[in-house]
Amino acid sequence: MQMNKSLLAGVTLFLAVAASSLAQSQETLSIIPYPKEVTVQSGYFHLTPGTPILATSADARKSAELFNQFLLANQGFSLPITQMKPRGKAIILTEAEGAEGNESYLLEISPDQIQLTGRKAGIFYGLQTVLQLIETRDGKASVPSARIKDEPAFEYRGLMLDVSRHFFSTDQIKKMLDLMGYFKFNRMHWHLTEDQGWRLEIKKYPKLTQVSAWRDSTIIGQYYDFKPFIYDGKPHGGYYTQEEAKEIVRYAAERHITVIPEIELPGHSSAVLAAYPELGSFEVKDGKALPGTIPATNDKGQPYDNDLSTDVPGYWGVHYNIYGPTEKAFRFLEDVLTEVMEIFPSEYIHIGGDEVPKDQWITSEIAQKVIKKEKLADEHELQSFFIRRIEKFLNKNGRKLIGWDEILEGGLAPNATVMSWRGEKGGIEAAKMGHDVIMTPNSHLYFDHYQAADKSTEPLAIGGFLPLEKVYSYTPIPESLTAEEQKHVLGVQANLWTEYIPTNNKMEYFLFPRALALAEVAWKSKEEKNFTTFTHHRLPKRLAELEERNVFFRIPEADVSISRDAATGRHLVSITPFVANAEVFYTVDGHKADQTANRYAEPFLAPIPGEGQGPLTLRYTIVTPGGRSSNEFQVEIKLP
Repeated sequence: MQMNKSLLAGVTLFLAVAASSLAQSQETLSIIPYPKEVTVQSGYFHLTPGTPILATSADARKSAELFNQFLLANQGFSLPITQMKPRGKAIILTEAEGAEGNESYLLEISPDQIQLTGRKAGIFYGLQTVLQLIETRDGKASVPSARIKDEPAFEYRGLMLDVSRHFFSTDQIKKMLDLMGYFKFNRMHWHLTEDQGWRLEIKKYPKLTQVSAWRDSTIIGQYYDFKPFIYDGKPHGGYYTQEEAKEIVRYAAERHITVIPEIELPGHSSAVLAAYPELGSFEVKDGKALPGTIPATNDKGQPYDNDLSTDVPGYWGVHYNIYGPTEKAFRFLEDVLTEVMEIFPSEYIHIGGDEVPKDQWITSEIAQKVIKKEKLADEHELQSFFIRRIEKFLNKNGRKLIGWDEILEGGLAPNATVMSWRGEKGGIEAAKMGHDVIMTPNSHLYFDHYQAADKSTEPLAIGGFLPLEKVYSYTPIPESLTAEEQKHVLGVQANLWTEYIPTNNKMEYFLFPRALALAEVAWKSKEEKNFTTFTHHRLPKRLAELEERNVFFRIPEADVSISRDAATGRHLVSITPFVANAEVFYTVDGHKADQTANRYAEPFLAPIPGEGQGPLTLRYTIVTPGGRSSNEFQVEIKLP
């Protein structure tokens, strides 16, 4: 009887904490990112195959068609779309020119009607919210009654996908775009060129896809695991035809996502120079650079021996190869960018500008002549000269330049936008100079980092430690900026570099659920965010849904609460997984926890350690409704 009272007291405490958390916020609906204003009302709107959608404009009809695609895949039926005002229950889409902002919307759901008002993107986002609200009640697809007024905190909400280190198919890119639209991202930064591979067809330079898009082998393990490197012996590569790239742009635009292409310069150019060595910093004869290069090495760990037409490298890191500041190189880049601009209507073109070793310029007679002729102080100013030349070309063609924060070195190009990745320092400096900024610091938004402190429990990553809560904690607006300077912070982006991400499953594992935390960082202000309501009230249903959609997310650690049972003085342990309807299996004796262990059903009293013994260890694993098992997690059971 004493045990029952103790358990009852623990459960009561647990429910009280949950109720207190719930009382902090009205964030009870499972929507990510959570809307700005929500008023939950009584009743449900029931969707049936005959429920019409009134959509009079072409954009509204396209959003309704995408809504139907999701509905058909997940509910087994779609709805008729009409331009005539329907009688009875219906979904009414009203495209209002006077709505506040293109991305804002007003959603009013009653048992009789769903009224959605907004401009083009707002209609699309409002329908994504409706999709997230659908639940099954009495065998019917039902939407809870509510009034939702919503708009994003930031105009730029992005994800960067690196397809150069490892190539991903158009089908996988489209899958990511579907998910980005669903969670209200509006920018996909597409990293298309790198030392290890060029991924876009350029008709004027066919060797970019014949040579630069392929490497004959790739190192295995972490960069520092084997010296010399060990290679897998498997050719890797691929590229997108211009028609495939245009299809990706079209597909993204339907989901109100702008694709921003990145063409790296002047560094990260080894793949290009493997095909066109004459674009480097040295004179070339019979495929070899004349004396003056530095002793770099190729992907076999052997010296280049001044041969710039080596294979595309299959190892990572910062490479010495760099475009020369020559008319031939500028003409090549302008030709490439001309074809890029024909494919991508984006206002912005990303030119990289990061990690540019100046060694070859230091030893290059060609580069030194340019420095002297242009009266530049050093090689850093030569990089700024190089980028300003490209920016003028882009501006002349009605486009804007984005670069990584290294473009600040030597003086920033006049109209450039800075993407701040080495922390926030570059972004703060650029904003104070009056330049627009996108925050993407590697401290909080590099999704190629490990997701657990114990790296041995995780798949191979580049390094670092970036848990879900740290992503959620990020605020894109630095407090050191004045109110006027803060206006230059356009938004936020996470980057997924793929040196160690060769498969679709691994891409998704590193993106999710961290991308869901980023969705709220990008949509909500600092004051509106609440990690507890995010993890307890919204994340579980969305992760269960991702599993149903065949997305291979990382199963996050549960919320483990350990309290002192007042009656017995023993540890009361509660475990709350963040995947809806998941099961938890645990041990408290320090041995392995798998599906042969204790099945968690309710808060339990843990054993008391013997005199002189240290804390006990709770080990647990989470099994999703689809049967996937998490990593094994560990928590020390210490009395509070």
